[in-house]
Amino acid sequence: MASWVLSECGIRPLPQILPKPRTGFFSNSIKNHTHPLKVQFLQANKKIFYPKFSPVSIPKLSSDKKWVLKVSTPSRIASLDEYEKGEKKEKVVGVNGVGEEGGGEFDYGAPPPFKLADIRAAIPKHCWVKDPWRSMSYVVRDVAIVLGLAAGAAYLNNWFIWPLYWAAQGTMFWAFFVLGHDCGHGSFSNNQKLNSVVGHILHSSILVPYHGWRISHRTHHQNHGHVENDESWHPLPEKIYKNLDKVTQTLRFTVPFPMLAYPFYLWNRSPGKTGSHFDPNSDLFVPNERKDVITSTICWTAMAALLVGLSFVLGPVKLLQLYGVPYWGFVMWLDFVTYLHHHGHEDKLPWYRGKEWSYLRGGLTTLDRDYGWINNIHHDIGTHVIHHLFPQIPHYHLVEATEAAKPVFGKYYREPKKSSPLPFHLIGDLVKSLKQDHYVSDTGDVVYYRTDPKLSSSNKSK
Repeated sequence: MASWVLSECGIRPLPQILPKPRTGFFSNSIKNHTHPLKVQFLQANKKIFYPKFSPVSIPKLSSDKKWVLKVSTPSRIASLDEYEKGEKKEKVVGVNGVGEEGGGEFDYGAPPPFKLADIRAAIPKHCWVKDPWRSMSYVVRDVAIVLGLAAGAAYLNNWFIWPLYWAAQGTMFWAFFVLGHDCGHGSFSNNQKLNSVVGHILHSSILVPYHGWRISHRTHHQNHGHVENDESWHPLPEKIYKNLDKVTQTLRFTVPFPMLAYPFYLWNRSPGKTGSHFDPNSDLFVPNERKDVITSTICWTAMAALLVGLSFVLGPVKLLQLYGVPYWGFVMWLDFVTYLHHHGHEDKLPWYRGKEWSYLRGGLTTLDRDYGWINNIHHDIGTHVIHHLFPQIPHYHLVEATEAAKPVFGKYYREPKKSSPLPFHLIGDLVKSLKQDHYVSDTGDVVYYRTDPKLSSSNKSK
């Protein structure tokens, strides 16, 4: 089963992470030119060839023959101090996950010493069990709260109440989205028809095309951490970034504009990518997904028509109060949480290309976040690392699964900062990241964000 998981996720065997034992005639240090020449005679009557040295022949010793060892010596022999320093550096660098300069800093971009199967084995078996009754109980709870909030705000109709309602209802719309998101992953239940029906109801109610988004989100999970192939909030390559007009750059990297991006992303995707979540012919989808996309687009259109009808019944102002403002609150929650799952850590997070990328290494670049009281309300979506690696785990088991996997993760797991009842501390992480994390180099298989000095300075002045 573990080999099937690795095959499905495209995991390659990890490179050897410890130095090879020095059993040859010449040590590895000589090959790398980092240590002085050390010759060890292990066997006689053998010929040893190495490109940097002349061929050496060691005849059998006898009393009537003389022999000479002919070697090419280095132009400079390292001192004992340099040799000892080199040994120490090799011991540090040779251990997986330590900085290249030997300073002892943990390198999050180094290949991990564990496999996806090791993490899976550490998670209790019951964490994989999907209980449709329990999942539906969360749907009933959230629907009751949404209807209750709307009825209460409409009844009181007080300008002191409306801002509180907008904050609470926008958060509940976001909770709707998370449950629909679980349906899209199949972690809601094992019944795909139930997942599809519930997912369409929840997502269409907040103007999200269920199948269109589900498919593009699947692409995100299958390519997380890949510069070109990731789908959401991936870094812009330098060439694309520098070809953006100043207005687009400002809208993408200046708060609060990026937190309003989701509806525009559904229609046009991110810069450098083409297609729409509503178009069945988009390159987001394969031909056999066309009917699913059409179904979701019809459901979205029906919800939009219902809102237009309600504007005539209730009046546009009342509809804006009850639905319009909370909708944009939900959009801000979605962009805020999604962005911080992949950006804004105090350490630079690696992004990968080519052979350096793997499903496991990409998943380890995601971040867990603590949202205080909101954790339970939005169904522990902040417990994101395990979700990214194993999206089939139901949301109500994510915390337990994460705790079980931490010993395997080691330093590759970044413990989230504890939140006060409301996660205001994350606003600072968001603002700082948007000022610094603008684009990545067009070259290199392991890359990190770079900052545009002009845009960064303009942001600071605002």
